[in-house]
Amino acid sequence: MLAVEAAMRAYAARFGEDPDRWGLAGLLHDFDYERFPNAAQSATEEHPSAGVAILRSRGYPEDVLRSILGHARYTGVPRDTRMAKALFAVDELTGLITASALVRPSKSVIDLDARSVRKKMKDKAFARGVSREDVELGASELGVDLDEHIQFVIGAMRGIAPALGLG
Repeated sequence: MLAVEAAMRAYAARFGEDPDRWGLAGLLHDFDYERFPNAAQSATEEHPSAGVAILRSRGYPEDVLRSILGHARYTGVPRDTRMAKALFAVDELTGLITASALVRPSKSVIDLDARSVRKKMKDKAFARGVSREDVELGASELGVDLDEHIQFVIGAMRGIAPALGLG
């Protein structure tokens, strides 16, 4: 979640938005995943809907909550704000970048580049849980070139590489 927060803060700064608010969406978007996995009886009992209900009861901002809901395609909540589009765009990608860094001899994002991540994307067995379709759709919805997007998120993660264990 720290990687997503960092990427969200970086995109907020790029787009002239509030990094604290966008960072909050990144930090909280998966807080409920282990407690409410996607195997619930109803959509309101699963991630991220259950978590958003908790956050809403505690007064979190509605734009942050809608962004969190929109990061899961199955909720049907449209990603109609730049914050929501950015959260969707960075969520799966940060996982792919992390996995790509961890298989390098350095185990670091410091010497990782977009070309290496794109190469790993082509290998369907690598980081199999990462939706390549979501990575590509996220960049498209955000209106950024995929290679540029990957490099931008790597850059955001480099800024906190020691905290991620990827320094």
